[in-house]
Amino acid sequence: MNNIEKITFDTKDKFYNYLNMKLTALICEEPDWLANLSNASAVLWLLLEDINWSGFYLYKNDELILGPFQGKPACTHIKIGKGVCGTAAEKRVTQLVRNVHEFPGHIACDYASNSEIVVPVIKDDRLIGVLDIDSPILNRFDEIDQKNLERFVSILVKYINFPESFI
Repeated sequence: MNNIEKITFDTKDKFYNYLNMKLTALICEEPDWLANLSNASAVLWLLLEDINWSGFYLYKNDELILGPFQGKPACTHIKIGKGVCGTAAEKRVTQLVRNVHEFPGHIACDYASNSEIVVPVIKDDRLIGVLDIDSPILNRFDEIDQKNLERFVSILVKYINFPESFI
C-alpha cells in the first residue's frame, strides 16, 4: 500500500508534483477503473487543503452520473450544459469558478461551497466525465491549480482503461 501523508511545500507546483506522483503510484499498476477513480478522489480529499468535496461525474446516457467521490452526498444526475460540471462537459474546457454564486445556473449540492474547479476527463476525443472539486473558500482555486489538476486528469487518462460505456 502506498504511504500518503500531508507534507508542506513552499510552492503549489511542488505540492502538485507530489500529489501527481502519489496518484501515479496508486493507479499505474491497477487495471480497475472504479478502484482508480475511487483512490484518485480519496488522494485529493486527503491532500488538498480547504476543500469540501472531490470526485467524479461520469458521462452516461447523455448526462453526468455521480461517480466515486469524497464529501457530503451529492447530486446524482447533472444535465450536460447545466451548472459548472455540465458546462465543463459540454464545452470540454476546465471551469475555474472563483465564486460559484456568480456562476449562472450553479447547482448547489452543498450550500457551504463557494468556489469550484471542474476538469473534463476526455480520452480519445470522447467525454468520460468530469473531475469536480469544491471549496468553502472564495477564490480557493487559481490557474496553478487548474494547470496541475489538468495534469492530474491526464495521468488518469493515461493509466485507466475505461469500459466501453464511457468511451
